[in-house]
Amino acid sequence: MLLVRQLFGASANSWVRALVIFVLAWVALVYVFVVKLTSTQGQQATGENEISARRISQALQLLEHTKQRNEELKQLIDELMSDQLDKQSALKLVQKLENDPLNPKQGLESLGAEPEAFFDSAPADLRGWNNAEGGNDPLDGAAAQPDLLSGDDLGHGEPSMEYEFTRRRIQTNIGEIWNFFSSELAKISKVVASKGPKELEESINQVLLQGAEHKRSLLSDMDHMRRSDGYETWRHKESRDLSDLVQRRLNHLQNPSDCQNARKLVCKLNKGCGYGCQLHHVVYCFIVAYATERTMILKSRGWRYHKGGWEEVFQPISKGCHDAGSANAYNWPGKPNTQVLVLPIIDSLMPRPPYLPLAVPEDLAPRLKRLHGDPIVWWVGQFLKYLLRPQQPTREFLFAGMRNLGWERPIVGVHVRRTDKVGTEAACHSIGEYMTHVEDYYRTLEINGTTVVRRVFLASDDAYVIEEAREKYPHYQIIGDPEVARMASVSTRYTDTALNGIILDIHLLSMSDHLVCTFSSQVCRVAYEIMQTMYPDASHRFKSLDDIYYYGGQNAHNRRVVIAHSPRTHEDLQLRVDDLVSVAGNHWDGNSKGKNTRTNQGGLFPSFKVEEKIDTAKLPLYPGV
Repeated sequence: MLLVRQLFGASANSWVRALVIFVLAWVALVYVFVVKLTSTQGQQATGENEISARRISQALQLLEHTKQRNEELKQLIDELMSDQLDKQSALKLVQKLENDPLNPKQGLESLGAEPEAFFDSAPADLRGWNNAEGGNDPLDGAAAQPDLLSGDDLGHGEPSMEYEFTRRRIQTNIGEIWNFFSSELAKISKVVASKGPKELEESINQVLLQGAEHKRSLLSDMDHMRRSDGYETWRHKESRDLSDLVQRRLNHLQNPSDCQNARKLVCKLNKGCGYGCQLHHVVYCFIVAYATERTMILKSRGWRYHKGGWEEVFQPISKGCHDAGSANAYNWPGKPNTQVLVLPIIDSLMPRPPYLPLAVPEDLAPRLKRLHGDPIVWWVGQFLKYLLRPQQPTREFLFAGMRNLGWERPIVGVHVRRTDKVGTEAACHSIGEYMTHVEDYYRTLEINGTTVVRRVFLASDDAYVIEEAREKYPHYQIIGDPEVARMASVSTRYTDTALNGIILDIHLLSMSDHLVCTFSSQVCRVAYEIMQTMYPDASHRFKSLDDIYYYGGQNAHNRRVVIAHSPRTHEDLQLRVDDLVSVAGNHWDGNSKGKNTRTNQGGLFPSFKVEEKIDTAKLPLYPGV
């Protein structure tokens, strides 16, 4: 005290005394706070004990914060003694500590009778999120996150439809605004590079680089918001409940109590196309069977990929109802009392029922709209989940393939389709175009300083692509099998070895954390559909270099206008709010292409000015399931 008087004079007495009293009072309040939390532990019911445990956990975190603040007080006093801090600065620091939201005094005042009120008002980093259900999310593993309170603990167990829809719309539109600015600036940069000063080109490139970083930061923040909003437990539970319901319905449909007299729908597997196309053909048959309450009979003997048929590769789709029986079979559409109905390919189906993709069941639609960003992809994924249950040898092959390739997460799945697609159904894209989006994914993952091993699973029908990627991108772990790629070429595609290869490719692509591919490829779309069965909502975990998602033979894909649009050029559509636009595709430059169904005019429009119109169809409710 004598030294303090010498340094600051007699006036130092009052504020130093106040400082010491404040420290002692703070310690006393912390002690009272902990005693208050722990004193009732033995007197509460089981549910109250759980709440007390959470309160104690919060108290311990507050104590840790208090320890940090005490270190600051210690530093303050040390600096006072060394004449490095004046009285005004010291008083400002004391005031800062008094106003700290984690001050135990304020914590006691805000605690009240309901601990939920305290958790709601606590900072987000103390509330945390429950990712116990989502351990496969690479972003969850990017940095250690605190244990979570569920939505019920926070007093809001389920999100509203508006909240979930708006959250996903913001996430999508962050990408769309970046598509627009990056595309426009890239055009300007090309012009400047050929005609303008070098300095301007470099300035534009800097804008692009910094803009990309802003976009990654926003997407990272959006993902953080999803994981910390208290609804993640609900999302996982709702996803499981919906999937279990659909799987029980399919199992009930495929295992009638009286197979001989059951109504049946015959589906012939050997459609004249590749594996992905044939899978989509069977899914279409299964959707019609579900809608008409008919047991699907899959005719697969002599399958061009495996002569022994479907059941030697995947589990039978029925436990005991495998053939159409002796009843006469009739072609679509038949009559309601027709026992056996034979279905043509989707391109030849007339009349076309309203429940074909992109429609989802009316009874599930409200739940799906809230849970998932693209309900039809989830719906198709459920049929694939039932169909693609592997036989034991297939399962062992998949596990061995993963081990042999050294497949680990995080990993980005890349599918490069060449050979028969290029020049007919799709354009050729260089490996660099794919890797640009792989790089963007990993930079987003590392935006907060986390470093991860950059892995890519590369599947292709061109073996050279894998070798090229390894040569050009040595800082990536490129995982892929050139031999599988060679067997996927047109000349050797329809063999048992090639079938194993494509099954493994699709399995690993669907297991990836993010998918980069061309949606013009059915293999890519199948992998994306299966991916939906592994997350509550994986609708955003992709980048397509060409098409938007579609289902071959689908009904119209419409989007509803939510923001009016006046044409900027002769190529643009005029849009009014609530117009329906039949979408043809996304140019990935901020604009989409389609036709306004009101004016019957086609053209371009800003992608962010529309939203998905989810089509529904009245389907059986299967009340006994």
